[in-house]
Amino acid sequence: MIGVPDKYICEVVKKEKLADNVFIVTAANVELAAAAGPGQFLHVKCGEARMLRRPISVCCVRGSCFRFAFEVKGEGTQWLSKCEPGQALDILGPLGNGFAFPEGKIIVIGGGIGVPPMLCAAESAIGEVTAVIGFRNKDRIMLMDGFAAVCDEVYVATDDGSFGSYGPVTMPLIKLLEGGGYSAVMACGPHAMLSAVTVLCKLYGVPCQVSLEERMACGVGACLVCACATVSDGIQGMSRVCKDGPVFESGKVVL
Repeated sequence: MIGVPDKYICEVVKKEKLADNVFIVTAANVELAAAAGPGQFLHVKCGEARMLRRPISVCCVRGSCFRFAFEVKGEGTQWLSKCEPGQALDILGPLGNGFAFPEGKIIVIGGGIGVPPMLCAAESAIGEVTAVIGFRNKDRIMLMDGFAAVCDEVYVATDDGSFGSYGPVTMPLIKLLEGGGYSAVMACGPHAMLSAVTVLCKLYGVPCQVSLEERMACGVGACLVCACATVSDGIQGMSRVCKDGPVFESGKVVL
């Protein structure tokens, strides 16, 4: 039986533009903020005319407030980008299974719009944290101050080399893994990035968790729109990103 998630009416406290077509919203609701964890997502209603909600990962939590970042891709997120302080948002959540934190040093990796949820992971870590975040170019870089405040080291990679290292996040990741001593890697971003990170972590024997970004409709596992291929005991099957994820052990999901 599919459970009905909690619904909250949350007040918009602040909205900021992080990069071209990328915004971050700070909203307030004591109960939702207390329940939200790293790797989970919110299902946000974007105007009365749109039946389907938009799934957006939790970026960070501050007391009774929480933040979520999103890229404008359609009418729903366009509506959300125009919200103003004082406006009420109808939000279901928090939904999904988040990251599990072991003791010891970890690496958090984010690519593009997959970067914001990794800030929440970095803030929630038990021990030392190293962040590796990747963007198309320097104009797309976001949340650097947030990562610098909670991480022991922060590495930035850009596709065009306009800031940080040139190329994908796997370049600085290889150097870190070669140094050893990490108990886990946690990542969110495009499938190609997650696949490459998974291969490297397997090569160096470091446990890896990946957060998948998929289109969703219901957000609670009923509609199967977000089904993904997974492997259990050597047998391939299907799982629901919204209900069984969005965070999976990298060896159990087919990327």
